[in-house]
Amino acid sequence: MKNISNKIFALLTLSVLTLSCKEKKSEVKKYWPNDAQLVISVSMQFETGGQPEGAESPFSGNPLPKGNPDLPAESWFRYGANEGVYRMLDLWKKHNIYVTSHVVGEAAVKYPEIAKAIANGGHEIAAHGMSWSNQWDKNYAEELKFVKDGVEVVEKITGKRAVGYNANWLRRGPNTLKVLQDLNFLYHIDDLSRDEPYITKVRGENFVVMPYTLRNNDIVNIEGKHWSPDQYLAQLKYEFDQLYAEGATKRRMMSISLHDRIGGSPAIIKVLEEFLTYAESKSGVVFMRKDEIAKLIQNDPNTPIDTSEAKYNK
Repeated sequence: MKNISNKIFALLTLSVLTLSCKEKKSEVKKYWPNDAQLVISVSMQFETGGQPEGAESPFSGNPLPKGNPDLPAESWFRYGANEGVYRMLDLWKKHNIYVTSHVVGEAAVKYPEIAKAIANGGHEIAAHGMSWSNQWDKNYAEELKFVKDGVEVVEKITGKRAVGYNANWLRRGPNTLKVLQDLNFLYHIDDLSRDEPYITKVRGENFVVMPYTLRNNDIVNIEGKHWSPDQYLAQLKYEFDQLYAEGATKRRMMSISLHDRIGGSPAIIKVLEEFLTYAESKSGVVFMRKDEIAKLIQNDPNTPIDTSEAKYNK
């Protein structure tokens, strides 16, 4: 009799524990529509061939007199086309992830085979202007033509029309979002204000903002601050760990920015390989293209709406 009572008690205890676990599981809140704990989005700038005379390079500190070609600087840029992009494409393929590539129009014209390789690899083709030129100082008509020309030339080469935009050094102007809206863009990335995508209003309509990064940006840290590969890897891991922990209680996105001639160098590829392996070892981590993220959250009621720039977007 005592054995039967013990068995009944054990079964009842197991049932209560099972129900309790199910209840706790159902109470876990998901902050992304795809149930991710952290979404990671990689930007891969393809700019080689679009740079103007005197563009920033390792030789900028000692510029040649105007009108004299800086041949070593030009060769540094060509590295992105000859080696960098292809090395990054191999890495993305190895890890089965897809990135967003911001393509300068003149780069695609000069190296159409690279632009096609990026598109054919399943990566997003995003716009990055027709050339390395300012647009903050253009009037509305000039800026519209500048963006439109870049979009159309890259679409002609790749067959893909951009829905995301990145201005030169993020320096958009008061008309930029209205220009993008008129050209049927879905989002822009020239913003540093959050660690998650959000909605802004342009002429009263929703427009997605996919925040960019300077903290995880190779040109800022490796070229600008002369970080070692170890320092860049530490930054990526620390940023990941903090955002991943926060992702248990709020929506978090990690942005990484790479440039063809820098992120595609051997040491940085090795860093990225180690980081990707580290991030992929955690549950709930999803790598996504920016257009996919924007479509995922644009109509989600949990997406924040921020009208900080309303006065420019009327």
